[in-house]
Amino acid sequence: MDSEKDRSLSKQPDHPALLIPGPVEFDDAVLEAMGHYSQSHVGAPFVATFAEVLTMLRKLMQTSNPASQPFVISGSGTLGWDMVAANLAERGDEVLVLHTGYFADSFADCFKTYGVLATQLKAPIGERPQLPEIETALKEKDYKIITVTHVDTSTGVLSEIETLAELVHRISPDTLIVVDGVCSVGCEDLQFDKWGIDVVLTASQKAIGCPAGLCISMYSGRAIESLNSRKSPPASYFASLKNWLPIMQNYEAKKPSYFATPSPQLIHALHTALSQILSSPLSERFAAHRDTSHRIKSAVTSMGLKQLATKPENQANGMTAMYLPNDLKASEVLPNILKRGVIFAGGLHKDIATKYIRFGHMGVSILDPNRQDIDKALEALRLGLAEVGYKSA
Repeated sequence: MDSEKDRSLSKQPDHPALLIPGPVEFDDAVLEAMGHYSQSHVGAPFVATFAEVLTMLRKLMQTSNPASQPFVISGSGTLGWDMVAANLAERGDEVLVLHTGYFADSFADCFKTYGVLATQLKAPIGERPQLPEIETALKEKDYKIITVTHVDTSTGVLSEIETLAELVHRISPDTLIVVDGVCSVGCEDLQFDKWGIDVVLTASQKAIGCPAGLCISMYSGRAIESLNSRKSPPASYFASLKNWLPIMQNYEAKKPSYFATPSPQLIHALHTALSQILSSPLSERFAAHRDTSHRIKSAVTSMGLKQLATKPENQANGMTAMYLPNDLKASEVLPNILKRGVIFAGGLHKDIATKYIRFGHMGVSILDPNRQDIDKALEALRLGLAEVGYKSA
């Protein structure tokens, strides 16, 4: 089945199915919202839309605590790191970064830029730091912050947030818990209030299903208190939450406010994406991602391919990272997959970048029953490997 038939009900031009770990394929209605006519960013109609976006983000993050505060700021998910480092830590503070791949290295580098002392607790590729070693680390120093990448896009490793949060609250209750949810929010369960999380940061272009360009985060009341008790001003101007906090509070109260100009078109697209997400129970959305993930991982295993994350409990539900067989390189296989109308991503982890590929499966590609993206991708993978002489097990 060709891509034109796959999308027979779509208004989008024919194109390869984008199945990388973000950006993802977008729903027609989301893309149409991007074409909204120009609006004043302080006009009542746009302010009302922004207010609804912030309210819907509370539901997506599963927080009803009025002390929690959502933020939507123009930028990539990387801006979320700067917001944490510039606002919740001060020069000389100690932070513990749990390492499951490339993005922990980057978050640690971000902290160092602000003079924050970042200690990384690393796990072998495909693994995650275990609770006993995290407990030991927490007892060694007074850490202001602990960070965890919920799904590391470079390895496909899923971290367990609930049990980690329980441990931190028990062993180091003053330590703020920061979750990098760029590749998890919208496809993995993440219960902000129940689990006692202090910050979740994410971006628009992955499982949320909105074009790239928005840094999205949720801060707990405790995190806001930490911001307000700083001894020094935030070490950034644009990323300063002291500048953004009153803006977000005013927008949510449907009051016009200004610090820097948002993108009305992206906010409209996010509004549409969030409306779609919340039109059914979140539990059903997460279950759909789990079911599709299990099917893909079973198919990949039947082809004789090995995942970076070998243990089921370490495997993300929105992506799959798999080693290539027979010493093949990504550059030998990805063009063959593309010829069949599917785009996968190459490796990102610096130690093994050429040895594996990444398959993103989140959002509309798995939720729209009229799309055949997943079946097409699995067939493209099988045939792409066969073209370079690999025979499936």
